[in-house]
Amino acid sequence: MKLRLQIIACFLLAALTQNASGEELVREFKGTSTMTTASFTVDGPWLLDWRLTGEYDTLLALDIVLIESRTGRHVGRVVHTKRKGNGLKLFEEPGTYQLRVSTTLGRWTVKIKSIDEDEIEKYSPRRGMRTPGRIE
Repeated sequence: MKLRLQIIACFLLAALTQNASGEELVREFKGTSTMTTASFTVDGPWLLDWRLTGEYDTLLALDIVLIESRTGRHVGRVVHTKRKGNGLKLFEEPGTYQLRVSTTLGRWTVKIKSIDEDEIEKYSPRRGMRTPGRIE
C-alpha cells in the first residue's frame, strides 16, 4: 500500500513539474526516410526539438526545412547536420507549418512544443551564439 502511494505521488509530481515548465507538446514526428510531415498549428512562441541517431557516426545526415502549410512557401532551412545529435530551435512567429525532413541512414525525431512567453529567455542564445530559430 505504501509503495503504491509513493508511485502515485511520483506520477503526480512528474505531471505537475511538466505543466509548470510551460511547455506543451503540439506534435511529434519520427522516421527513417525523407518525408514531408502533416501540418501543425502553433500560436507562438514555439520550439522545434530535434534528435538524430543511427548506426554510423559519419555517413548520416539530416536536413529540416520549414514550410508555410497554407501557401507551400519555403520559409527556410532550420536544421542541417551530418552528425548524430540533438538540438532546439526557438520560433516566435505563430502559424500553420509543415516540415520537409531529409535524412540519410538516420533515425530522426522532431517534437513541436509550444511555450509561454516568459519561457523565451530560457532559450535565448548565449553571447556569441547564433540566434535560435534563425532561418538560413
